[in-house]
Amino acid sequence: MAASRTTAGAPAPTEQRPARKGRTRVRDENGRRMPLWELILRYALLLGVLALMIGPFLWQLSTSLKGPHENIFSSPPSFLPSDPTLHNYTRVADTIPVWDYALNSLKVAAANVFTNCVGAALAGYALARLRYRGRKAATLVFILAMLVPVEGIIIAQFTTMRDLGLNNTLMGVLLPGCVSALNVLLMRNAFLNLPYEVEEAAFVDGANVWQRFFRIALPAVKGTLAVVAIFAFMGAWDDFLWPLIVLSDPDKFTLTIGLNYLHGTFANDERLVAAGTVIAVLPLIVLFACLQRYFFRGVGEGAVKG
Repeated sequence: MAASRTTAGAPAPTEQRPARKGRTRVRDENGRRMPLWELILRYALLLGVLALMIGPFLWQLSTSLKGPHENIFSSPPSFLPSDPTLHNYTRVADTIPVWDYALNSLKVAAANVFTNCVGAALAGYALARLRYRGRKAATLVFILAMLVPVEGIIIAQFTTMRDLGLNNTLMGVLLPGCVSALNVLLMRNAFLNLPYEVEEAAFVDGANVWQRFFRIALPAVKGTLAVVAIFAFMGAWDDFLWPLIVLSDPDKFTLTIGLNYLHGTFANDERLVAAGTVIAVLPLIVLFACLQRYFFRGVGEGAVKG
């Protein structure tokens, strides 16, 4: 009888309504339910930015694949080539030694990546983790160096390379940008975000400054190091003004200077220019595809584990 009273007096369990199939609730990063119009607006903005970013490259790629008898200035314009061909890339290689120019650019860019990664990592660690007199002044010097335009010091760079006997050499192209102030500050900020407790524990265990740098600090900033590598490669690969000034031998031209011959000799043939542009952009795409896993990884990655 008591059991029946308890059962009768207990509140009836609430019925759980089954979720409607085919209806998903989208939430933002804060867990707030997102209205449908806001979701559509976000995707519309993302698609617009995507079209602005990769639209010119896709148009150049389409132009480079169009045949000689296809009108590239038709109205309305035709995006997809009616008869795709790779003959334009062969014509670029026959017109200029594009692969020799690309090899010269690759040498400069690879050396620039190495010097920037090593120099920026060492300088950034010294600015962020070491204690010495004048550290703030040194940081201020790197900040002020970013405010100076390249055009304002290019004459001084040219006279310096001439006095060193490095004019008309790939070393002369590399040396002024071997360590960028921006990359140094990026590495400094990355090292500043690391917890001091980990490094102090290594110091108590007897690790010296080089062991703490190579075994603790450097593995924790792989993401920022990948950013530095991409920025350094792009800066050296896309540079046009400085190699144009310091180089005079056509055999040592970089790719950006060599492609300028396509504009001068074949100004009316936009197919060759588009093919040369695609050739110049492909190494950047390959580099980013290889480093994107580290590029999107946080600067504090791996600092504290276990």
